[in-house]
Amino acid sequence: MEAQETRTGSGAMIGTEVQPTASRSVFEQELAIIWQKLLSIDSILPDQNYFDLGGDSSLAVQMFAQIEKRFNVKLPLACLYDAPTIEELAKVLQSELSENRWSPLVSIQPQGPRSPFFCMHGAGGNVLNYRELSQHMGPDQPFYGLQCLGLDGSCAPLTRIEDMAAIYIKEIRRVQPQGPYLLGGYCMGGTVAYEVAQQLAAQSEDVALLALFDTMNWHLVPLNFWTRSSHTAQQWRFHIASFLSPDFSGKRKFLREKLTVLRARIPVWWGMFLARFGKEPDHAQSEALLLAKIWRTNDRACWNYVPQPFPGRILDIRPKKQYRAFSDENLKWDRLAQKGQKTVVLPVYPAAMLVEPFVQHLAVALRQAIDEAMPVSTR
Repeated sequence: MEAQETRTGSGAMIGTEVQPTASRSVFEQELAIIWQKLLSIDSILPDQNYFDLGGDSSLAVQMFAQIEKRFNVKLPLACLYDAPTIEELAKVLQSELSENRWSPLVSIQPQGPRSPFFCMHGAGGNVLNYRELSQHMGPDQPFYGLQCLGLDGSCAPLTRIEDMAAIYIKEIRRVQPQGPYLLGGYCMGGTVAYEVAQQLAAQSEDVALLALFDTMNWHLVPLNFWTRSSHTAQQWRFHIASFLSPDFSGKRKFLREKLTVLRARIPVWWGMFLARFGKEPDHAQSEALLLAKIWRTNDRACWNYVPQPFPGRILDIRPKKQYRAFSDENLKWDRLAQKGQKTVVLPVYPAAMLVEPFVQHLAVALRQAIDEAMPVSTR
C-alpha cells in the first residue's frame, strides 16, 4: 500500500513524507538511493563528491527532477557547486524545506585572495558549464556564476537583458560591494556581462575587466534560412575538427565532454517539441518545458538587445575560426569600446572553448587578463 501524503500551504510534505524537522540522516538516506540509481553505484558515502563519482550536468537534471518529486522542493542545478556531496545537499534540502532562499549567485569557487571573477549564464540559464574553467583558473581565483531567474520554477524568466543585469548587480554587490569588478561570460553570457558593465559604469563603479568569450553583437546577425542552415553545417565541421586536433587522450576528453553537453541539451529539445506538439505534460516533461522556455526567452532577449557604447575597455576572446554568419566585423565590439579593445584568438574551434581539453587555453588567457587588469598592489 502506498503511503498517503498531504501538503501544507507552503508546499512542504507532511504525514509520512520527509518533514522539515527530520534529521539530516533521513535526507541523506533518500538522496543516497537517488544517487545510487542514477550513477549505477551500489554504495555512496555521504562525503563523496558528485562530480568525482562520474556525475555530470545531464544526470543532474534527472537527479533534481527526482528530488523535486520526492521532497516537493525545486532546487537549481547550481546547488551542486555549493553542495556536491550527499551530506551537504541534505543540509540544503533541510534548509529549503523551512525557508526558500534561492539566489541567482552561485559560488563556483569562492576561495582565494585574488579579486573575484563574475561569469554570466548563457541561453540555457545554468552555469555548470563553467566548472572546468574555474578549476583551470586555480584554487586562488574566486569564481562566481550568475544563473538565470526562473530555473527553480518560482517565476518566469526575465525577457530583457537590462533587467537581468540590474538584478545580477545586486547579487554581485553582496560578494563585492565596490569595484573594480571583473566580469565576463560565454556567448549570451558575454552579452549579459556587457550590460552589467554598462550599468556599473553608470553607477560610477570601475570595471577593470570585461571579457567576452565568443560573443557577438547578436542583434546585427541576420536570421534567415541561409544563415541557420550554414551555421548547422559548419557546426558539424567544427565539432569534427575539434575531435581530430588533440592527441588520443584529448580526443577521449573531448568526446566525453561533448556527449555530456548533448545529454544536457536533449531535455531542452524535448521541451521545445512538447511546447509545439505535446499534450498535458507529466513531471519530467514539465521540467523539459521549463528548460525550453528559459532557452527560448534568453535567446529572444539576446537578439533584441541593442548594446550602447561602453565607456571602458573590452577583452574579446575568440576561436581561431568563426561561423560565416558571424564573420562580419560589425558584429564585433571594437566600435563600441570607447577605451579600446584587445582581441585574443585561442587555438580552438567554435563550441570547444569551455570543454576539455581546450578550456585550459581560455583559463590561461583569462588569468593573464586578470593579472593585467588587477596588479597585485591593487588587490
